[in-house]
Amino acid sequence: MAHTFEELVAMQRAADQAQGVQQLREQYGPPTREAWNEQQTATHETAWRDLARDVQAAITAHAQAEGQPRTEVEAGVKKAARHPEQPEPQDE
Repeated sequence: MAHTFEELVAMQRAADQAQGVQQLREQYGPPTREAWNEQQTATHETAWRDLARDVQAAITAHAQAEGQPRTEVEAGVKKAARHPEQPEPQDE
């Protein structure tokens, strides 16, 4: 299923937010120092890796469907997700 550009931006934002799993590391400690339990591991996996993988696959599908270079689509999605333009003031 090809996603719209706006959907890709939303997915990228979710993955970026989940990348804040550093908080999990701070809370649980690094998994190499003390083994995480199954729930902690699942939280980490879902919070970042699954979302990141899904957005990458969606970007690839979108680029193929639109006939655009994948790298350009990815760059556009990341820019829109991480640096949204401020709406211009409207004259009243």
